[in-house]
Amino acid sequence: MESFLVAFSNAAWGLPLLFLLMGGGFFFMFYSGFLPFRHLGHAINVLRGKYDDPNDPGDINHFEALSSALAATVGMGNISGVAVAIATGGPGVLFWMWVSAFVGMATKFFTCSLAIMYRGRDTNGHVEGGPMYVVTEGLGKKWKPLAAFFAIAGLFGTLPIFQANQLTQVLREVVLVPSGIATTNPFYWNLGIGLSLVFITSLVIFGGIQRIGQVAGKMVPSMVVLYMLAVFYIMFVNYTNIPGAFAMIFEDAFSARAVLGGAVGAIIIAGARRAAFSNEAGIGTASMMHGAAKTDEPIREGLVAMLGPFIDTLIVCTLTGLAIILTGAWQTSDGNGVLMTVTAFNLAMPGIGSYVLVICVVIFAFTSLFSYSYYGTKCFSFLFGAKYKHYYNYFYVLTIVFGATASITAVISLIDGMYAMMAIPTMVSALILSPKVMKAARDYFERMKDFKEELKVKD
Repeated sequence: MESFLVAFSNAAWGLPLLFLLMGGGFFFMFYSGFLPFRHLGHAINVLRGKYDDPNDPGDINHFEALSSALAATVGMGNISGVAVAIATGGPGVLFWMWVSAFVGMATKFFTCSLAIMYRGRDTNGHVEGGPMYVVTEGLGKKWKPLAAFFAIAGLFGTLPIFQANQLTQVLREVVLVPSGIATTNPFYWNLGIGLSLVFITSLVIFGGIQRIGQVAGKMVPSMVVLYMLAVFYIMFVNYTNIPGAFAMIFEDAFSARAVLGGAVGAIIIAGARRAAFSNEAGIGTASMMHGAAKTDEPIREGLVAMLGPFIDTLIVCTLTGLAIILTGAWQTSDGNGVLMTVTAFNLAMPGIGSYVLVICVVIFAFTSLFSYSYYGTKCFSFLFGAKYKHYYNYFYVLTIVFGATASITAVISLIDGMYAMMAIPTMVSALILSPKVMKAARDYFERMKDFKEELKVKD
């Protein structure tokens, strides 16, 4: 099974998908005239709630929508995913993650604007957003097979198995084994940790999107700040290595001499693959979360959504990558996931580094575990009806046990492959409907300009 999943993942992440994601992102960037980037300040004002209207349709406000989306994206992909990327592609892979993040900001502006623009209703009549509704409402009912394709892939692509796998690994190797616990029968200890995760996750996810949004809104800012402070300390104690680290990143990005036999194309794919896993730009998951935002202005939500890849990849993933490169952990660690990051923290903070990381990992993993369930229930609801969507959560929590006991190779290959499948409907529909977004953007910013001029007259 593991070899099948690896083959499926590698086949899915070929050059055609790279062209669709990266090429599509560059198209959005230039087609928009860099519009999202030019209105970064306005995006922050929207996020702060300056334009919130409690009477607008939707379930959560802009801040909760971004926090919930970040709760899913700023997770184990930022800690373990970056380590996997560097183990696979060397330090240069970080450069291609940065490139993917920049084009991902433009991609999220378009895909999440469309998630509001073409919201549909589930079988209970509740307003819903996401790529499956963008396809059916924006492209028409004849495109429904493409929407169903996304929803089927989403049932498996949003499973919590990677988070469960890496959280179990770090708890066992960093906390239990050094304490003389779990030194034998690792499968049963993994099973026990997995069942504990099932219990804690169930307490939150069965409360619905409002509870997920509230929990994420409280946990995400604190977890990002804590992790940033820890890595800033690592950078401080290794400050003399910082210029060399950046030089290595840029040099290896175009030579890939350290790994992959010098295959630059392979290192670009590795960077795009891990960036997509981390910030999910073009995959469609964030569109489902932002589609629940309380707003009737699609462009506002698109602007808020584009902040996701900036925070997730350009800040958090970069910090992880620098910690691993500055300490030399990418060359000395035997692990290719969270244990490589553990090695980096231990090298910089002997005795306490691993425990600091455990705190971050626990918060990162749980926020992802909470948020991913929402994506799966939306896909299940689209396929089988809203009244049955709660059944997906039972399947969801049971797969946590599978993730806790399976190998990281099998787990990450399954998620990678399904992410690739989800990207096809998301990007195809966004590319076709991109003129609609630009028309709405021109109208929106013209109205905002008139609104500001009216305020000046009144003053």
